[in-house]
Amino acid sequence: MIHQCLDKVNSHTTTKKFIFLFSIAAFLASCNQPAKNENSETKDAINVMMSQMELTPPSPKIVPFELEAHGDVRVDNYYWMKLSDEQKMAAVPDSQTQEVLDYLNAENAYREKVMAGLKPLEESLYKEIVARIKQDDSSVPYFLNGYWYVTKFEEGKEYAIRSRKKGSLDAADELLLDENALAKGHSYYATAGRNISPNNQILAYGEDTLSRRKYNIKFIDLSTGKYLTDVIPNTTGGIVWANDNKTVFYTQKDAALRSYKIFRHELGTSVAKDVEVFHEKDETFSTFVFKSKSKKYIIIGSSTTVSNEYLYVDADKPTEKFTVFQPRVRDLEYSINHINGKWFIRTNKDGAQNFKVMTAEEGATAMVNWKDFGKQDPEILVEGIELFDKYMVVSERVKGITQLKVQPWAGGEPHYVNFGEEAFTAYASVNPEASSETLRIEFTSMTTPSTTYDYNMSTKKLEMKKQEEVLGGFDKNNYQSERLYVKARDGKEVPLSIVYKKGFKKDGSQPVLLYGYGSYGYSTDPSFNSENLSLLDRGFAFAIAHIRGGEDLGRPWYYDGKLLKKKNTFYDFIDCGDFLVNNKYTSKNGLFAMGGSAGGLLTGAVVNLRPDLWKGVIVAVPFVDVVTTMLDESIPLTTGEFDEWGNPKQKEYYDYMKSYSPYDNIEKKDYPALFVTTGYHDSQVQYWEPAKYVAKLREYKTNNNPLLLYCNMEVGHGGASGRFERYKETAMEYAFILDLAGISK
Repeated sequence: MIHQCLDKVNSHTTTKKFIFLFSIAAFLASCNQPAKNENSETKDAINVMMSQMELTPPSPKIVPFELEAHGDVRVDNYYWMKLSDEQKMAAVPDSQTQEVLDYLNAENAYREKVMAGLKPLEESLYKEIVARIKQDDSSVPYFLNGYWYVTKFEEGKEYAIRSRKKGSLDAADELLLDENALAKGHSYYATAGRNISPNNQILAYGEDTLSRRKYNIKFIDLSTGKYLTDVIPNTTGGIVWANDNKTVFYTQKDAALRSYKIFRHELGTSVAKDVEVFHEKDETFSTFVFKSKSKKYIIIGSSTTVSNEYLYVDADKPTEKFTVFQPRVRDLEYSINHINGKWFIRTNKDGAQNFKVMTAEEGATAMVNWKDFGKQDPEILVEGIELFDKYMVVSERVKGITQLKVQPWAGGEPHYVNFGEEAFTAYASVNPEASSETLRIEFTSMTTPSTTYDYNMSTKKLEMKKQEEVLGGFDKNNYQSERLYVKARDGKEVPLSIVYKKGFKKDGSQPVLLYGYGSYGYSTDPSFNSENLSLLDRGFAFAIAHIRGGEDLGRPWYYDGKLLKKKNTFYDFIDCGDFLVNNKYTSKNGLFAMGGSAGGLLTGAVVNLRPDLWKGVIVAVPFVDVVTTMLDESIPLTTGEFDEWGNPKQKEYYDYMKSYSPYDNIEKKDYPALFVTTGYHDSQVQYWEPAKYVAKLREYKTNNNPLLLYCNMEVGHGGASGRFERYKETAMEYAFILDLAGISK
């Protein structure tokens, strides 16, 4: 929602990778070894890990802790693993912190020993990934306010180099940020925001060196290359410039990492004197600030899962009081932008579950004044709008497939951008200039690498500007994808996307990795990941279950997988797994599952519900202790989640959460092989959830299948920073899966 031009390069891809979280490891064309039949001999490969299972795993202490709610008492033997931020950041750890550190380090050491024989495979996978990536690479330049902006990567370097050219692509490079230099001395480094003043003179950017998504904003005078004295701590990373080139607005986080206040800062003044212009006191809402496409207004937004509110002020008069656009109303969702003297609104008003576009005149923004903009098919999800001086582009989802509809202002029928394919993912990319007649588009499918197009909205000409170069002899014609539909147990049809190398045998003999997410209305669109090729070329198929809880089939698809219908998410995933087995895409001995964050909740739940269905599961940064976390409002981001999961202070939601919470439903039974990941500094899903989860599984599981925990002691929710470092963890995860599948090279 926040329009930050300089931060939009690869922003959609980044988001998708955050929801995907853990992409699939890389490829060697020469290692095209299909998995063995479930009845065939696989001792040589499986014994790499299984031979180490005699090693004694960590045995953390048991300290029963009673948690009571609604007259129900739960006993948590590992509650002691929870640390405060103050404890984690202390220079000298206290006794509890030391015990937690000792346990996490013991789990890491145990994983290293169990997987020691897979180290050559890990290293090979990592080299494959890196070898496939064009290291000396750059983004397609985009034009903003007289300059061409580009992001570059250089051979062997982890981080981006950001620069610009004045007026022409032939002009000399002007360095903005060399993140490789800035990252020196830090185990983690990330920037955000990267906003340039309207007069092109000052760059503002956010900097995080702790992996907690708490950014310090810094300013550079681009005429001298020197930093200003202004440094703003504890922010979301981005700022919005007023039109005077000296006033900026930024978002501050509270102790729970909720974005809760908007401040106004004037360059050259003390941050201590910054003016608070908005305070979101409702702990279920988070706030943000952005600039309208017309550049006329500074807009403050405040949002929760089921409602929104916006305020605005003239960007030429930043010290004036903000005006409420439309007061928040429970279950009224809307977003706004401005162009050509008119407001445009995407909203669910009037029962429009899949949203529609409406307009409002300046000075008459209350909901009673909103007017429908054209007719909208109620079966088509309106995902967003992009405004230009002469056009509006509507991002739609039609029967699960993303489409871009171009609407001219000056009459004429709207039309869809024609990509010449039936199943794909397409979205508007970096389009900062309202005056442009060119729409920048990103396009991908499960067999087509990420492709950047420029689309002339007047001539309807589609021009490819760049396609991701996949090194190592990749040929898309060697791979095949399918769009399948699985009948769920309640009769709903769940889309299932699958890709494999041509020659894949549908006789149950080859392995499949099934990925799912299914929360927050996020759609997991079919897209290309070069990392997938390592599995595909070794005989795997990769499948995405477009399960309820996501928005893949529109807003009702989301509603049918949240709150008291959350179990539909898990049942859909299981039904997709059964479909793959029953239709001989694989067997129970060859079916693997993967999910991260809320997708980690998914995998944790389905492992409890159907442990027999999966050979192995990657449970990544998982939200597995649902009830305890949702009862603890001191944990970052908890209160804003009530509309997604329910508030367990209400017994109905408490009972329902408890019935599916992975941690609460661990039983004495056999479990598949599990690889669980976390980050010690994770602010989204605190490390103690996966740590406790593994400890309890060790206490309860009745078989000898591998159970491994990897805790990255340096990072948070998104994993390692840098361009290549994160692939070491990917290689680790997929060495685990390949070994279980009987594939040793």
